Amino acid sequence: MSKNIKAHLALFSVNLIYALSFGFSKDVMNGYLPAFTFILFRVLGATTLFWLLFFKTEKIQAKDYIKFAIAGVFGVAANQLMFFEGLDHTSTINASIIMVNTPILVLIFSSILLKERISSRKIIGVFIGLIGAIALILFKDTSVKNEATLYGDVFIFLNASSYALYLVLVKPLMKKYSPYTVLKWVFTFGLIYVIPFGVYQFEGANFNMNSEILMKIAFIIVFTTFLTYLLTMYGLNKVSPTTVSSYVYLQPVLTTVIALFLGYEQPTWINLFCGITIFIGVYLVSFKTKEQKPS
Repeated sequence: MSKNIKAHLALFSVNLIYALSFGFSKDVMNGYLPAFTFILFRVLGATTLFWLLFFKTEKIQAKDYIKFAIAGVFGVAANQLMFFEGLDHTSTINASIIMVNTPILVLIFSSILLKERISSRKIIGVFIGLIGAIALILFKDTSVKNEATLYGDVFIFLNASSYALYLVLVKPLMKKYSPYTVLKWVFTFGLIYVIPFGVYQFEGANFNMNSEILMKIAFIIVFTTFLTYLLTMYGLNKVSPTTVSSYVYLQPVLTTVIALFLGYEQPTWINLFCGITIFIGVYLVSFKTKEQKPS
């Protein structure tokens, strides 16, 4: 199996885990752990796993510690804190629509910071995927009361911007250090940043948890945080930041597939249409055309 295919399988797995764990996170925050305290547990658990499993360290240039610190801001602290704050003040539908702007933001940041050429094929792919993702979300049942606010929507957009910037900033570090070294230091700095926020909401935590809630917390720490960041870093080491971010389009599709599998929804033509559209968009963004050989 080629490394490129493995990278795409890793990125697909990341979004499948996200689709599975969204409900788990809501359950944990519903009467047990406030959002910021939950994030503190997530980051603390993942950071511990990174250091325990990948203890061997590489020699790091002094100037790169600043880059790790900045990546920790956007990739861990701001990314997670702003998402949960925004989700607490807006609807899931609004959040999903706003998050699919991530690939467009990555294109912009990549062109500015990495001087990456934006091909017409990538632009077309991004917007095809965007159309499919938005259509899938908008054609869902919206009979539930919409509790979205401008405040929440702004924080979700800032979250998308933060994650997009992280993918661009961490790419050069991947060329110098192993993925494990990068993640260890990004999460170490991220943990430092989230500690004050998590401690601030600590009084609102309810530690009288049953085994089901404890298992969901463990799943979020081990799979949704530790494993997804590891798989994302693996994919980012093989493909471009734009390709990695384009997989966000799959989350609405995977969420729908899971709902269909569990019998919560019935398949419709719009599910099929949007799924095909999104996969076409991801393909156009992800796979390069063969370059012409020099004469």
